[in-house]
Amino acid sequence: MQKLFKNLRNLFVLALFLTAGQASWAQIAELRLPISLDADATDYDGKNSMLMFRGLRLSQGTIGVEADQGLASKLDFEDSIWQFSGNVRIETGTASIKCDQADLRFGKHQLQIATISGAPATFELRRRGSDEITYAEAGRLEYNFAEGIVEFSEQATITEGGNQISSNYLVYNIAEQRINAEASGETGEKVKIIYTPAVDPTAEDADQQPAEDSGGATLFPDDGPDGGGTL
Repeated sequence: MQKLFKNLRNLFVLALFLTAGQASWAQIAELRLPISLDADATDYDGKNSMLMFRGLRLSQGTIGVEADQGLASKLDFEDSIWQFSGNVRIETGTASIKCDQADLRFGKHQLQIATISGAPATFELRRRGSDEITYAEAGRLEYNFAEGIVEFSEQATITEGGNQISSNYLVYNIAEQRINAEASGETGEKVKIIYTPAVDPTAEDADQQPAEDSGGATLFPDDGPDGGGTL
């Protein structure tokens, strides 16, 4: 049981990295707080070293994991897989992940790969000190901790403010803070980007009024030398 609770901390490290990218010192401090685990029912198969929780709830400070079911292939986490399924919810003080299933693969007592899936799996992050929310969804998300790579696939979309990028396959490199998007070779779907230009709040009122005789709405004002709109 001591090993179980020691290695459950890996689950909360997962929550921090998935929802914050780089955890703040306040969040890291929460990893020193007591871990609470409760379930509606628990089954243990000693012969096969299989532990199953139903109605599972894990919490540590403001971090929490809930699922209809939790299944562990081994208790020692030396080389094992934890599976959360059914209404899986991972919460931190600033973010939330909702999915149908989360599979966590451990090796030598370290979390190696996390795979999250849903229809779709959703992610929301509210940055500290800001009202802006980053929202992402995908049918599948795979996080390789060793490589620092997060792969979004199956109709992935990331939205922040008025900007959005959509693709069947997105890769986020955490160290380089780089997003790579690829079109789908099977369906032919292209990468789609929506960009909303920032509005200058000091613009004169006259510039914000529609032309009286424009005859219709246009994306860009007719202020170019040739009468056409310019960026």
